[in-house]
Amino acid sequence: MKWLTSAEALTLLGGRRQTLYANVSRGRIRAKPDPKDSRRSLYHGGDVKTLAARRAGRRTVATVAANAIDWGDPVLASSISTVVDGRLWYRGRDAIELAQVATLEEIAELLWETSSVSFRSSKLERLSEPTLPLRAALQALANHAADDPPPFGRSRPALAVESGGLVSEIAAAMLGKADVTIPMHCRIAMAWRVDKAEDVFRRALVLLAEHELNASTFAVRVTASTGAPAAACLLSGLGTLAGPLHGGAAAQMKAFTELVARDGAARAVRDWLAQGRPIPAFGHPLYPDGDPRAAALLAAFELVPCHAELATVIEDVTGEKPNIDFALAALRDSFGLPESAPLTLFAIARSVGWVAHLMEQATSGALIRPRARYNGPPLEQPMREK
Repeated sequence: MKWLTSAEALTLLGGRRQTLYANVSRGRIRAKPDPKDSRRSLYHGGDVKTLAARRAGRRTVATVAANAIDWGDPVLASSISTVVDGRLWYRGRDAIELAQVATLEEIAELLWETSSVSFRSSKLERLSEPTLPLRAALQALANHAADDPPPFGRSRPALAVESGGLVSEIAAAMLGKADVTIPMHCRIAMAWRVDKAEDVFRRALVLLAEHELNASTFAVRVTASTGAPAAACLLSGLGTLAGPLHGGAAAQMKAFTELVARDGAARAVRDWLAQGRPIPAFGHPLYPDGDPRAAALLAAFELVPCHAELATVIEDVTGEKPNIDFALAALRDSFGLPESAPLTLFAIARSVGWVAHLMEQATSGALIRPRARYNGPPLEQPMREK
């Protein structure tokens, strides 16, 4: 496939240079340094033509079906949450407004459609290895997944009690032993010894609790559709969340901010884009005007100068605004939290949304089984008798 100059790519796309950079940052268009001039980039012709055709509306039935799982059309009915006109809604209520006052426990009551949610485990909370929180959480869920009963035929209150215990065990595994009688955001602040960040943690947990049919939630629903225990569903979600393109996206900011500290934001952004690397933690396909979750969280604390400069430069160059992954990375650095803090906050909060989805899927009783569009070798013709 031919690689295009920026002028050639812009001719096909019919947009501004800023839009081209934004699509590279989002991973929609691959780029690489121009071998003739390392200060310039070349853009993958196939990616550019695909995006141009999509914008022109020339979509076949097969393309529509394929794009349905790529930030495309809805594929499952759900009453839990939705994104409309750049706003996130939890059962019809604005998530940004809820973050002003609600706790994670109250969000669980809303999303699970039950009362008096308690994040208390039936087992003694164990002190996890502080450097391996993800492994500890995966192991804790795996222990339950092998023995717990399936969700089918069980009442919502019973599932809520079990699920509250599982959320508590995820937190215990990732944070260590703590007082389970206090709200989750206080529990986190105590574990990390940053009492002044209690309210920021509360807001972050509410904003992260649910986000429609994202990758980890879809994994949870597929698992739930088979009748697997709640712990197995959460295990699927946590394993998916750990990927660098999902809950691990904030971790990519570390290498980027190190470059900014060394070379300055302007040069770091220029060099990053020249290498054809999508800029992490900026832009979001569901929020073309900016991720409101990030804006709400960033307004709750003061950014360190490095992050503030980086946000300004990237928006000027690409037109993209910080997303929730940037906000979590900035939160970590502003309060001196553990390296794994963004993923820990993400996992504890999003487990509440996963529970809501496994409950909804269990109620439907339907198995999720999509079809694949085959593009392999030609099928062999069956032999006929002579």
